[in-house]
Amino acid sequence: MSTQQAKGPVNAVMLAGLAALVVGGGLALANLVSSGHASFNTTSRGITWGLPVAGYIFFVLVSTGLTFVASLAMVFGFKEFYPIAKRCIWVAVVTLVAGFACLALELGHPFRLLWAVPLAMQYKSPLNWMGLFYAAYVVLLLLKFRKVNAGDWDSTTSRALGIASFVAVVIAHATLGGVFGAMAMRPMWYGPMVPLYFLLTAAASGGAVAVLITYLNYGSTENMPPRVRSLMQGAMPKVFAAALGFVLVAAVSRTVIGLWTNADGMQVWDHLVGSGWFWAEMLLLAGAFAMLLKGASPMLPALMAIVAFFIGRYEFLISGQVVPLFKGSWVLTDLIEYAPSMTEWMIIVLALGIVLAGWAFGEKSFNLAATPAEQ
Repeated sequence: MSTQQAKGPVNAVMLAGLAALVVGGGLALANLVSSGHASFNTTSRGITWGLPVAGYIFFVLVSTGLTFVASLAMVFGFKEFYPIAKRCIWVAVVTLVAGFACLALELGHPFRLLWAVPLAMQYKSPLNWMGLFYAAYVVLLLLKFRKVNAGDWDSTTSRALGIASFVAVVIAHATLGGVFGAMAMRPMWYGPMVPLYFLLTAAASGGAVAVLITYLNYGSTENMPPRVRSLMQGAMPKVFAAALGFVLVAAVSRTVIGLWTNADGMQVWDHLVGSGWFWAEMLLLAGAFAMLLKGASPMLPALMAIVAFFIGRYEFLISGQVVPLFKGSWVLTDLIEYAPSMTEWMIIVLALGIVLAGWAFGEKSFNLAATPAEQ
């Protein structure tokens, strides 16, 4: 079992995360306590889900992708991924907590779910099933990490938990995509392929975060143990590049079809493609993909992809709401405007602090570099 100590900037990341928790959490909670939801720039005109919901989508899909990466070793038997599997499981838990924090602060009274869901079961609602599958995913992921942290990688129970976690994460986050895909009143979101698009982008964003946290832990390729270095110079960049390639194909296809159609509400694609943020997202993804194909170190492409995916979550969420409901293409020049408030930005800072501090705490406390003894 590996006990390789971190040589990267773990302490600095811990301090940065704690600072983000204090500043972001303090300002966000102060504004929410004093002003409530009025401190958000969302409105009843149509932008009802703002930046915190985009943050929620981003972080929980990163959690999904990290679970996919860990499952390559623990479910599908690709043993070369074992050196980063435990780290991926832990950070999947941490990013899930960060996503839930974004959603909880956006909802205002999240604990009502504890009795509202079981007592008023809305079995026809995708949101209802998303919550139930999330609950199963969280429990299974925590149980799997507990087993792995105790050194139990391959017992029957541990393997069953790994498989169950993988199945639960696919269903839960496909259901998250289904929440948007089922909204016929929002043409940009509506469609049966949205859950698949979410899972594709989740896989790529999880791969990006897996690469980044590995480099942050060791500081450089030279400091990595041989098996980790081999993975970061071999299979991991290939898997990451393949995921990015699929995402680029899907993104271009969605954009071309969105621009081609003349259905009411889809004119938002003209607005989206005219945005500098859209082109920043596309250029970052394409640049990361090109660098990986040329054999560059995957750390910078990973960082580029993470930034691109955050922009993409925001653009997807907000662009789907800027066309007023119950109006047609004649409102092209009257799209709803939205810019996040300081409170909304501070919620994202808080969530980022949870991820940074949580990851660093895990590196210091749980030997996230551990692998099965026989490996």
